[in-house]
Amino acid sequence: MLEIVLETLLDSVKLLPFLFITYLVMEYLEHKAGNKMQIAIQKSGKFGPVIGSFLGAFPQCGFSAAASNLYAGRIITMGTLIAIYLSTSDEMLPILISENVAIDTILKILATKIIFAMSAGFFIDFAFSKKNEKMEIEHLCEQHHCHCEKGILKSAVRHTVEIFVYVFLISLALHLVIHFIGEDFLANMILNRPVIGELLAGLVGLIPNCAASVVITQLYLEGVIGVGAMMSGLLVGAGVGILVLLRVNDKPKENAKIIGLLYVIGVISGILLELSGITF
Repeated sequence: MLEIVLETLLDSVKLLPFLFITYLVMEYLEHKAGNKMQIAIQKSGKFGPVIGSFLGAFPQCGFSAAASNLYAGRIITMGTLIAIYLSTSDEMLPILISENVAIDTILKILATKIIFAMSAGFFIDFAFSKKNEKMEIEHLCEQHHCHCEKGILKSAVRHTVEIFVYVFLISLALHLVIHFIGEDFLANMILNRPVIGELLAGLVGLIPNCAASVVITQLYLEGVIGVGAMMSGLLVGAGVGILVLLRVNDKPKENAKIIGLLYVIGVISGILLELSGITF
């Protein structure tokens, strides 16, 4: 037991420099370009799903939350909102980088998310298009936002420590499960049931917290889940965006429809990817 804990702690500590550098760069870029990205999505019009899917893939603090506010104000369409949700990577990218995953693999994962997000966004706008109503909304995402206004360095340190703790605890849990149950049994239990794997991963993705993307990414890197399940979980995972949507959009049925569409699209996309035999 002690050996497993020490080994997990050592592996997690090795990630610290990579996590910190990654978050430092991300915080710098967001402070420089964050407002411009929100303005771009507001002005995107019918091309919203295109702009949204690309901007959503950029790992930045609170963009899915900002998108929820823009949708509640009917500034962007439902298709654009879901495209942003689907392409949102949350903590996936920093973990992949810190684990030294090949750049071409990371780009393939991001490109796949963007393609699915863009396609779904256009379909939803076509199927559910209606005249947008203009209304004033309060930007209530502050208490759910990651508080990047505290400064680049402080925010980067906070993110690094937070994700380090998540990675350590999740890795420890995985190592303990693998040790006592067996890696082959655990892998076969999920990988041999592609549809169930995607359904379960999609449910994990619905957790409105960065822990969801950490769990999904770590499970994929450990070989416990396959590409389809990984993609389902990461597509469904919209960070804190859903929490903010539930608060600022005073239409429960519409919110339920958005969450349902997000889950169904993510799961179906993962199943199609798994059946296609595509690997990263």
